[in-house]
Amino acid sequence: MRQVYLNGRYLPADEACVPVTDRGLLFGDSVYEVIPAYAGAPFRAAEHLDRLQRSLDAIRLPNPMSREAWLEMIGTLCDTCGAVDHSIYIQVTRGAYPGRAHRPPETLRPTVIAFTQPIPERDPRIPEQGIRAITLADIRWHRCDIKSTNLLANVLAQAQALESGADDAIFIRDGIAREGTASNLFIVLDGLLITPPNSDELLPGITRELVLELAREAGIAHAEASIREADLRRAGEIWLTSSTREIAPVVMLDGAPVGDGRPGPRWREMDRLYQAAKQRIRLAARNGDTR
Repeated sequence: MRQVYLNGRYLPADEACVPVTDRGLLFGDSVYEVIPAYAGAPFRAAEHLDRLQRSLDAIRLPNPMSREAWLEMIGTLCDTCGAVDHSIYIQVTRGAYPGRAHRPPETLRPTVIAFTQPIPERDPRIPEQGIRAITLADIRWHRCDIKSTNLLANVLAQAQALESGADDAIFIRDGIAREGTASNLFIVLDGLLITPPNSDELLPGITRELVLELAREAGIAHAEASIREADLRRAGEIWLTSSTREIAPVVMLDGAPVGDGRPGPRWREMDRLYQAAKQRIRLAARNGDTR
């Protein structure tokens, strides 16, 4: 982490501090975004900023920056990283005030934080061996469409997955599979690619939308429909998608193989399309086009 953006200033990471009374720290009264950047070029920044706006609207917090200011700040942070692939983390809190009170303040002074961190190279075992997942009861609140920093239930689910020898968990609520702890869910069932429709119960993922877009362009049969737990368990392929994880094939679910226990043919096709989209971004960045 080279620099941190904090309320209009670019600071060394060890000098960027917020007051202990910041509402993001005390109450989780904040929202966030994570934007990948390839070769210095933000990937789908506009879509990420649109989702940030939806989250801010949902928690009744006015956007403290214009679209132009957001893009300028993101570009400045990207410039500090050169051509290295990295992600930009953005968080907006309701701000810091003299005392601790649940009641929202009448006059708002939002806190804006942003910093970068490298995107690790994809583990070569993932495209060859896939990942393991478990299913867990979804104990989260009912506004999972808000990208809030209230992530304790997700953190605990991740911990339980790791303790059980898995890489992630898939949340089940009322007999319906929703999403992973930090990812959207896809399955391939009887040749059809399916992902749950956007709702209050899950986060509308940017990578999810890209996968659907690539499926449309490639003529891959797909649908947005609820995934029953029984269908999850008989699916030929299961994927978990996110901006930093990309598209991860699940090959074991609760200790049972998914399909033949290896990344499936539809995943390999979609991963090829996704990697090609990333490469186009890198080539455009090298040619000076970062639109």
